Amino acid sequence: MKSFLSLLMVLAMSTSIAMADTQKWITTWVGSVQGPYPVGNPSAQPNQSVVFPDAKIGANNQSFRLIIKPDVWGRKTRIRLSNALGTQPITFDDVYVGLQLASAAVVAGTNQHLTFAGKNSITIKPGESVWSDGVALPFVSQSAALDGRKLAVSFHVVGTSGPMTWHAKALQTSYLTPPAAGSVTQDVAEHAFPYSTASWFFLDAVDMQLPADTRVVMCFGDSITDGTASTMNGDDRWPDVLSRRLHARYGYKLVVLNAGIGGNQVAGPAEYSANKPFAGGPSSGMRLDRDVISLSGVNALIWLEGINDFSKNGNASSAAVIEAMTAGINKLKTAKIKVIGATVGSALNSTSAAHGSAEQEAKRQELNAFIRHSPLFVGVIEFDPLTLDMKTGEMKAEFVPESTTGGPGEKLHPNRAGYQAMGHGIELKKIMSATTQ
Repeated sequence: MKSFLSLLMVLAMSTSIAMADTQKWITTWVGSVQGPYPVGNPSAQPNQSVVFPDAKIGANNQSFRLIIKPDVWGRKTRIRLSNALGTQPITFDDVYVGLQLASAAVVAGTNQHLTFAGKNSITIKPGESVWSDGVALPFVSQSAALDGRKLAVSFHVVGTSGPMTWHAKALQTSYLTPPAAGSVTQDVAEHAFPYSTASWFFLDAVDMQLPADTRVVMCFGDSITDGTASTMNGDDRWPDVLSRRLHARYGYKLVVLNAGIGGNQVAGPAEYSANKPFAGGPSSGMRLDRDVISLSGVNALIWLEGINDFSKNGNASSAAVIEAMTAGINKLKTAKIKVIGATVGSALNSTSAAHGSAEQEAKRQELNAFIRHSPLFVGVIEFDPLTLDMKTGEMKAEFVPESTTGGPGEKLHPNRAGYQAMGHGIELKKIMSATTQ
């Protein structure tokens, strides 16, 4: 009998090890960082003066409850906290992850405590980021059961943070306490977090433990990938549309990430730091290591970017953008990440002060010619004709009125209808091929 029980224990251990061998960490959500706050381009941002009265002081003994949507759910998770654009060490403690109920409320019984090297707190030096330990999510049975649901990531900042690393344009409501409120992260009730924000702070990546054959495609670019003019809390960006189509067709063996930053450029700015920030974040080349290569399991990248380089704020030549993009593609290739090029849509006659000139339009056409014909790309997605009015050379009229807060739009960012057209215009087999070759 004793020998039989020993055999059962050995078999159980072998099964557990085999399951672990078929699973690995996969990044299922990103919020590419920039800053420090308030430098950036948020959308529909509430007045933050009560929660952050002094940007130099930053967070002050207060708690955050950030709401994010993992593209695929696993039974175990970990998060990455970032002080990339900070100027002083920041201590975080009492970190929890749970299933959002609604608003700032968390479903009772789902709030799970995260540790860092087994400890309740972590101090992160300026310029650094740290992954938490993994924690089981007992409420996850299968990814399909939680499709579209959101994760509440709660943490407390001990003392003051100084300048805050953030992602300005979340287009997702998250929740905050007032300064000096202390740690309330264990509280699952919404009243503990009375204030709201339309940005993400300090959190820049979430991993799930998923089958080892899970593939990852990243959507990389500027505000048109970040989702400017789409619906607030609607998950209506073109990467969201692509994700839903891929999951409906192929299930949950492919993850879609969104690494857009509003105002981002390919070739500029030449310098970027906490002391010399830029609203569009670091250039694409500066952020590839942190925002793409350092993440777990990225196989392919869809690159849609360049329109901001040609604006009055960038004023780069098409040759400079092509050179910088080429360098980025080669760097990604070295990391075994394939790149799909995406043609850039028209901003001709935009009412945005920085966009809309005929000179910028000519540069856009030159960049698109490179994207269409360069052998560096493993494929091309034709976004340009999907949003272009052939008669005027401008964005199609039905894609112009803004969907976030209303208003006439500016012939630069597509609205919800435009992002729908973009997301539905992507050939899914092209994505699958790039992630499995």
